[in-house]
Amino acid sequence: AMQDLQGFQQKAQAMQKALALEKVEINHNGVRIVMSGDQMVHEIEVDGAMENRIAEAFAQAIRKTQEIAAKKLLEMQEQ
Repeated sequence: AMQDLQGFQQKAQAMQKALALEKVEINHNGVRIVMSGDQMVHEIEVDGAMENRIAEAFAQAIRKTQEIAAKKLLEMQEQ
């Protein structure tokens, strides 16, 4: 069981690294967002002005939700 968990963690880390290399850029109603596949926000621009405060807050919120998801996943695996 421990070996399975380690294998799962290694696969998850490899997937995270692969996703981090993917970039998505969305332009909608004067808002441009650049985000990587691992859901990290790299840029937010509103009407041509960089909005780093929004990007940083958004990145923190996503990190928090990822921590919650990881914790829930571990809880489910322990049952």
